[in-house]
Amino acid sequence: MKFIEAIKNVWKIEELKNRILVTLGLLLVYRFGTQIVLPGIDASQLSQLASQTENGLLGLLNAFTGGAFANASVFALGIMPYISASIVVQLMGIAVPYLQKLQKEGESGRKKINQITRWLTIAITLIQGPGYIMNLYNTLPESAFVLGSSFGFIASSVIILTTGCVFAMWLGERITEKGIGNGISLLIMVGIIARMPQAFIQEWLSRVTESNGGMIMILIELVIWFAIIYASVMLVMAVRQIPVQYARRNSTGGYEKDIFGGARQFIPLKLNASGVMPIIFAQAIMFIPAALVSLSDSETAQGIAATFNNIFGFWYNLVFALLIIVFTYFYTAITVPTNKMADDLKRSGGFIPGIRPGTETADYLDKIMSQITLPGSIFLALIAIFPAIIVSFGVQQSWALFFGGTSLLIMVGVAIDTMQQVNSYLLNRHYDGLMKSGKNRKAVA
Repeated sequence: MKFIEAIKNVWKIEELKNRILVTLGLLLVYRFGTQIVLPGIDASQLSQLASQTENGLLGLLNAFTGGAFANASVFALGIMPYISASIVVQLMGIAVPYLQKLQKEGESGRKKINQITRWLTIAITLIQGPGYIMNLYNTLPESAFVLGSSFGFIASSVIILTTGCVFAMWLGERITEKGIGNGISLLIMVGIIARMPQAFIQEWLSRVTESNGGMIMILIELVIWFAIIYASVMLVMAVRQIPVQYARRNSTGGYEKDIFGGARQFIPLKLNASGVMPIIFAQAIMFIPAALVSLSDSETAQGIAATFNNIFGFWYNLVFALLIIVFTYFYTAITVPTNKMADDLKRSGGFIPGIRPGTETADYLDKIMSQITLPGSIFLALIAIFPAIIVSFGVQQSWALFFGGTSLLIMVGVAIDTMQQVNSYLLNRHYDGLMKSGKNRKAVA
């Protein structure tokens, strides 16, 4: 009843209702675009491309694009070039003084960084586009290309793929600005969810129709799936609260030494401060060995390529898990500025009980982050490789991808972020927030 009442409250807030409708409308446009095949390709002959993207790394990429990759769609590259550009710009911000300067300029600097990211996205798409077209030539029969292999077809296809990526990026930014939630993340999440019904139906047919465990195994799998989702939510939400004491100001404007009269608050240090970025970094690295050794025809190189193309294999997942742990420490170190936190705390008159302000506070925060990052990174790695574990019990590979890895963590993280934004609107318009007895506040102009 409380959930139903909360849904009713959502539609009572005009601004929130409009934002949700805008979000759903733009997501519908994106999903429609994933079904539009590139001009010059016979859509009835894409079965071989679909078979190529059923498993392996290409299957994972196809999942992120919501099936657009296998459809030879105008959105075949999805939003992934923008994600790659964002990662590159973020990493360059550590070493490039110009980007560091922009990061300190507030809103104007953020706009310039966004513009740099957009141009880099176009450059990456112009590189990936010809590679995708070449893959189509190597996979599909000649009869699938209505215009043949002419330069005009290749050039126009690359331009269309680039335009599709830019348009998807624009849709994501409009969702962030006019809708609800993070637009880019929502586009990825919707693409992943779009593959879920088909994957579940395949698993259902495998278990029920083929008498491979029946309904009992389906129920067991669903219980495990919900348990993994719960564990992922706990990983995303878990924080270590560091107590902070703020001294009370006296009548002369100074701080009183009696700390017991001050306000006591907490610094929430997240168990997984890096989110899904370590998995994305590790996934990008895992593409490199397969791409390099594919240039050689030796048996050893082909064996290495087969190993790193099997995302459910032992060695792939061992290296993948180790990279996730390493990148979790790396990304946490560059995104959690313990020195800045300590300086801000000192300037605001706050301190951690028993710890001197300044350097000792920074060292203490850094120590705590190191301690909680280890279990967080191991837990993140276990969730990332869990699809490979569940496959060993006879689960279909397409369905196993939803038992962990980047797909599940993205869905959980985006869903929590979107729900928090909806919740903030409700709390701002209702005295009791999501409570059943909440009363509507008058909207502030």
